[in-house]
Amino acid sequence: MTEQNTRLGILLMIATTFVFAAQDGISRHLAGEYNVLMVVMIRYWFFAAFVIAVARRKAGGIAAAAATTQPFLQIFRGLLLATEICVMILAFTLLGLVESHAVFTCYPLLIAALSGPILGERVGWRRWVAIAVGFVGVLIILRPGFGVFAVEAVVPLVAALLFALYGLLTRYAARRDSTATSFFWTGTMGAVMMTLIGVWSWESMIASDWAWMGVLCITGALGHWLLIKTYEVAEASAVQPFAYLQLVFASVIGVMIFGEVVKLNVALGAGLIVGAGLFTLWRERQNA
Repeated sequence: MTEQNTRLGILLMIATTFVFAAQDGISRHLAGEYNVLMVVMIRYWFFAAFVIAVARRKAGGIAAAAATTQPFLQIFRGLLLATEICVMILAFTLLGLVESHAVFTCYPLLIAALSGPILGERVGWRRWVAIAVGFVGVLIILRPGFGVFAVEAVVPLVAALLFALYGLLTRYAARRDSTATSFFWTGTMGAVMMTLIGVWSWESMIASDWAWMGVLCITGALGHWLLIKTYEVAEASAVQPFAYLQLVFASVIGVMIFGEVVKLNVALGAGLIVGAGLFTLWRERQNA
């Protein structure tokens, strides 16, 4: 892997995080006006169409992309991600972008903690210490015991757990299936699930919000395309630390557009979480 490819991969990852942060901002707006399930359903329709279009251009077409020896695992992965997206967008409406993303950034620590029991990977004491430090950061953000504990604050933590499980199952599926196969099942199964439960929550949408919905769908497809390109040109270990910039971009959108405030405990907690996450990524790279 050349230095030039790594630099390009880093730039693509930064672009990916910006696009996903913009997508989160649009999701926060639409979910504040309409039912979350309907918003996610329409988003998944476009995502599924994008996934199918990508599969058709690959060698072997849709049949090759859909071929798997572990269909139940792939179906469960797709349903898990769709559920996580619904929970995270709900968190945006309850807490805003800043606090939701501050808590959600703990998902790499959850992946590290669960990689042992689920994937059989060894997690050394240094990474366990980093995981513990990261969860101290989560507690600083949630502040249990200070006044009335807001149960809404647990929602992005649930989303982080779901996303961590999705990431671990994606690693597990990769032992026998290609990235293209996992990507195909992720998009199509999510679309099926969201259609079955979201169609009952249909609401009329004004023209300007249909325009925002169109932008949301485009940013969703663009973000995934950029992410695919990122991992095509650079090693994951080299670009993954820059994924934390999504917290920065989302926070800027939350403050500038939605009038949110970055509280001191949120900034301190997020700093601990990001620091711990970067350390676990560094240790994984050292062990590899």
